[in-house]
Amino acid sequence: MRSFPDDLARAQREWSAIYHALAERPGHTELRRRLHRLSAQVFFHPHWQRGRPRPAEWRELRDLGRSGIGNVRERLER
Repeated sequence: MRSFPDDLARAQREWSAIYHALAERPGHTELRRRLHRLSAQVFFHPHWQRGRPRPAEWRELRDLGRSGIGNVRERLER
């Protein structure tokens, strides 16, 4: 498994949690805006400057994001 910078992994975990929160409660503008900002943050992260990631790298990052959904959800609900 590749290692990703902490801020990139954190942004992906938050992205996953917000995505699932929107699936459960659609129509929350503030969540959609946050999801959009996080999408840009993940996609244009300096980690990818050496070249765009391969599909396997995206998959690993997405899996990493899904593994921490519970912790991020708890913070979002506070």
